[in-house]
Amino acid sequence: MSASSTPDPAARPMRASVPLAADEAARRRRREQKREQARRYRREHPEQHAATRRRWVEANRDRIRASNQRWREEHLEHARELNRESMRRAAARRRREEATRARARERVRTWRVEHPDRVRAYQREWVDANRDKVREYYNRYYAANRDEVNARATARRDADPEGTRARQQAWAEEHKEHRAELQRARRADPDRYRAELEANAAARRLKRALARAGLPPKRIHPSTAAARRADERASEAFFSDTRLPERLRQIAAFRTALANHMQKHHARMREFAEAYVASRERMGLPLVSAEDVMWARAVDLVLDGNRHADRLTSRDVAAAVRNAQILLRQREHDQQFQQFVHAVVVHVVRHRARLSAEAAIENRARVERGKARIDEQLLLTCIGADEVKARRASGLLSDLDLHRAGRFAALRIAGTDRTSTVRQESISMRRRL
Repeated sequence: MSASSTPDPAARPMRASVPLAADEAARRRRREQKREQARRYRREHPEQHAATRRRWVEANRDRIRASNQRWREEHLEHARELNRESMRRAAARRRREEATRARARERVRTWRVEHPDRVRAYQREWVDANRDKVREYYNRYYAANRDEVNARATARRDADPEGTRARQQAWAEEHKEHRAELQRARRADPDRYRAELEANAAARRLKRALARAGLPPKRIHPSTAAARRADERASEAFFSDTRLPERLRQIAAFRTALANHMQKHHARMREFAEAYVASRERMGLPLVSAEDVMWARAVDLVLDGNRHADRLTSRDVAAAVRNAQILLRQREHDQQFQQFVHAVVVHVVRHRARLSAEAAIENRARVERGKARIDEQLLLTCIGADEVKARRASGLLSDLDLHRAGRFAALRIAGTDRTSTVRQESISMRRRL
């Protein structure tokens, strides 16, 4: 065999690689054709493709999860870089969207400020066209924020009591039938209706009883709900003060000291006030009340003598002055009452014979007129009280006080007579023994 016919080992792979490369190129072309067909199918049938993909994803959840996890483990740094890039794009997208929304809000706000009439007209038109929706919105918000809504409504009513009263009266005038229906519904409950009737009957009985006894009617001071709420807020703020115990102690001590000082030095304080007013009048200064000067001087003296009054406010001082005035008036009233009772007792004891004769004449006259007799002791005491009242000024005593003083004097005289009788009997018994 010649050298040219001898096979070359290096030339064999070169001849075998030609068909291998051709096969690989054919396979690549077929794959590219399939991809192009798939892309064309997706473009032409997007809904079918989406449905097919959803079904495949639902059927291969675990496979997809495992594939993603395996790819992430094999390309960890690349996955992190993709994640960071995705987050940067998302953040930038959010910033752009927020800036766009902010510019839109600013444009809307500017437009609303420049066109208020058109805004109000649009709102009215929308509300008129969506009454049910608006009512649903209100009801849902009220159910979720009941306490807050009621608090705001109460604050508005308290801030404008006159306007609230006018609106209520206007509503009552416009809805008389509705109010009547509400009242009928309220009276439909027999227990509630019976309770209201019993309460009204009890109030009438009390009024008649007070009138028969010569007493004034029950005083009722109506107050609005706004005034009651204001009083509750003030009381809550007052009693929640941590310094309240010491403040109350100082207030009580100041009231007592002021009342005692005025009771002890009332005449001297009155003289000082009158002299001060007269001196201002001589100097041509504006006139002031002697009563105000007297109490102002008393407050200064009591505060100067009390070192523990640092918690008192001007309102506390004014309240203490009013309390002291009431207390002094009550003490003076009680003193005049006791003096009048004593004067009646002395007058009756001194003129018992004459008063007894007049009482007997009065009883005979009453019998002749068909009236019942009155106890002689009580009658002569009443006659004596009338004589004492005619001779002296009643001062702070009212007619009811004078009537009570006569009864007190009758009881005291009766007790004195019983004591005298017992003493005389004991003396006569000792003499017999």
